[in-house]
Amino acid sequence: MTTKFWGSLCAALLFVPAARAAGHDEDLQVQRAVQVCASCHGDYGRSADSRYPALAGQTRDYLIRQLTDFREQKRSETDVQAYMWGISALLSDATIAGLADYYARQEARPGAPVQAGLQADGRAIFERGLPAQGVRACAACHGQGAEGAAGFPRLAGQHADYLVRQLKAFRTPLRPHGVVMKKETRALTEAQMRAVASYLQSL
Repeated sequence: MTTKFWGSLCAALLFVPAARAAGHDEDLQVQRAVQVCASCHGDYGRSADSRYPALAGQTRDYLIRQLTDFREQKRSETDVQAYMWGISALLSDATIAGLADYYARQEARPGAPVQAGLQADGRAIFERGLPAQGVRACAACHGQGAEGAAGFPRLAGQHADYLVRQLKAFRTPLRPHGVVMKKETRALTEAQMRAVASYLQSL
């Protein structure tokens, strides 16, 4: 990451103008943080790059947990450490909550078409699970439309490649707060991961 980028990032997140006296500084911090997030996650959180998850329409509680985990260096996938650890270290609890509110109210990105066979196989796993392998239906926690519920994330419309990477990460110590997912992913083959991720991308 370049020195220029870090300089812009710090300026965006730490600079507080005279609006402090009017009580607007936290709103401004959130607005500046959103601008920084957009460089990877896209405008309004509708990421067009599968390296970065779409944030638009994500559940508030889930976003708060993930940003807090990054700030506390509890989420440690090697592909995000250099970015998310540094960025989240500058976020206060109030700014994290403001970011979660912002992205939760954005319209989610539309689903993208996928191979019909993968979509059908993935839908079966999502809706019914794989009882013979001890895998529960994904819909039981994530909602019938994969819209997310409580602390469980929205998966509908998310990049399939990103979802597969996360399913693999749950098998490792890199995502410590995925206790439920660690058990579920242990029994999935990579082909089954790809199928359910493809179905979710299509929603």
